Amino acid sequence: MIKHRYLLIIALLFCGSKLLAQVPKWGGGADQADRSFGFSFGYVNSYFKIDKMPDWRKPYFDNDNVKVTDSLNSIGSPSSQGFAVGFLYRYRITEHLEVRTTPSLIFADRIANYTYTDKSLNTSKTVQSTSVDLPLSIKIKSDRIGNFRGYILGGLKYSQAIGTKSNADASLAPIDKHLKNIRGFGSYEAGLGCDIYFEFFKLSPEIKLSNSFGDVMLHEDNPYSTPINKLSLHTLMFSLYFE
Repeated sequence: MIKHRYLLIIALLFCGSKLLAQVPKWGGGADQADRSFGFSFGYVNSYFKIDKMPDWRKPYFDNDNVKVTDSLNSIGSPSSQGFAVGFLYRYRITEHLEVRTTPSLIFADRIANYTYTDKSLNTSKTVQSTSVDLPLSIKIKSDRIGNFRGYILGGLKYSQAIGTKSNADASLAPIDKHLKNIRGFGSYEAGLGCDIYFEFFKLSPEIKLSNSFGDVMLHEDNPYSTPINKLSLHTLMFSLYFE
């Protein structure tokens, strides 16, 4: 009797392993095709890394040698939030390697805070930005375990501002001028995420860091641009890709 029980348990385990092996691999066939498409929604968090001039603290005088601001105490850039919507195109090279591009429309303002010896002059300058991001990335994927796999990626990105005018503050007094970014610049980026396979689609939560190349500031003669030698943009993006 005991022998028959052991045989029954072994048979059930064997059949169970067979049934588990036959569980369908979901995902709507996204990984079986060499090419596939999708869309994304993202949360954006960004800030400026500020490289100041050696004499950044000194007061600002206009062209008529009139004192406009007092001495600066600090220039900083807190994190600011935004969002992104995008499109996904991927091309499979091997089972574990693919190239992809994710053009996105980014709505994310950036902030620079200025504090002065005269506290009444303290101000924040918001760099209003709507841009198109054009990234190209290499994605390296792990083996698929059931309906899950992890991945890392890295690549380059070009960002182009849209709907902004560089001379929008031309008629304003120096104290009311804006801090501005150049219209187009490049960045490098790296991230990690995972592919989760559902019956008819694949969901990929992803977190990605990007840092701009060079200087993204438009240099002008005003109280907010003059103290700064270089601005770099640092961005953290959390995205959900549907494929």
